[in-house]
Amino acid sequence: MKKISWIITIAALLVGAIGVYHYLVFGEQAAGYSSAVPWGLGVATYMLASGLSAGVYLITSLVYICSVKELEPFRRVGLVAALSALLAALVAIGLDLGHLGRAWRVFISPNPHSPMAWMVWLYTIYLLLLILQLYFDSRGDSSPAPDAGTTEIPGDKRPGRYLAIIGVLVALAFSGGLGALLGVVQARPYWSNPLLPVMFLVAALASGSALLTFIVGVVNPGQHAEETGRAINLLARIVVGLLVFYLLFELVEMLLGSYYLSPSHALPYQLILTGPNWWIFWIVHLVVGALIPVLLLVRSNITAKTAGWAGFLITLGFLGVRYNIVVPGLLAPPFPALPAAYSEPGLVYTYVPTQSEWLVVLFVLALGAFIFKLGIEYLPFNRRPDRVVTPPARHVKTGADLSR
Repeated sequence: MKKISWIITIAALLVGAIGVYHYLVFGEQAAGYSSAVPWGLGVATYMLASGLSAGVYLITSLVYICSVKELEPFRRVGLVAALSALLAALVAIGLDLGHLGRAWRVFISPNPHSPMAWMVWLYTIYLLLLILQLYFDSRGDSSPAPDAGTTEIPGDKRPGRYLAIIGVLVALAFSGGLGALLGVVQARPYWSNPLLPVMFLVAALASGSALLTFIVGVVNPGQHAEETGRAINLLARIVVGLLVFYLLFELVEMLLGSYYLSPSHALPYQLILTGPNWWIFWIVHLVVGALIPVLLLVRSNITAKTAGWAGFLITLGFLGVRYNIVVPGLLAPPFPALPAAYSEPGLVYTYVPTQSEWLVVLFVLALGAFIFKLGIEYLPFNRRPDRVVTPPARHVKTGADLSR
């Protein structure tokens, strides 16, 4: 199974590299962009991966912040997943923006009033924090295992705890800041919404906890069934709660947005619900990414693998969520007469992702999986997982099927 997953990942990387080649050679001509729609599938993929990184990190940091013991065996795997998703996000946005050779200028001559500059600084701090946490965790793994009956977790936890507290603040800042990045664009009423930063944060938590459920339930790198059952029991409740919370946010936003008379307000919602890409909202997001996984997760006899695949579906559904945040806001002209008032070949209010864009998405997702697999396979702490002192079995509700 491990060899097959490696083969699939490497094959996806190689196939996706064709799209990367097209991006590097032909630039924006390889994408379906226009003067009116300069962002598309690449930015949606970047937002998905960035949210996954923040969400996984925030959920696994509950071990430090709230002493959630059920997630302790998967804390280090969560750190590797957060780092992998962050690197994938940076590659996605780097390829989409182009001119990677100019990236250093944001550190030398930044515009302090630009939210984009803030995001680059936050990502840099977050990346360094993740590397430091993995370093201290790998160093702590060399410590001897605690005696039976002790309540101490092996390794030097103090640096990790301090770094986690800072990291939680940074992850909250950039996951919500991603929404603020769009929310400050006053020319786009669909984005200029005070709720958007909060919705981005909830989306990051929901998608990140779903990804962690997939990792714990399906990938499950060498953990015991009892530990997996305890973690899945907790994660299933967290995922369902956060997903329902996000859907309520989305419902309120759509109800209010649909009442606006201005086309620039109402048109994006009409495009989402009844436009050519209606299936992204109704099928990818609601049916595949919400209804089916929630029905699976609320079953009393669900297994860990089923819960993991339900988490995968939710993660996939959030790609549709991110697409519907980015693209419909650009398809609506700022005022109805603009398309007729000025015309040129590049000023069209339509967008269809090209084959190269889909290949780049495949490359980015495969790259994240490849880095994650390298991390759990070769980082030193994974060779001997920590043994966690758990409460007596009679105090833990595991569920008969989850412990199988």
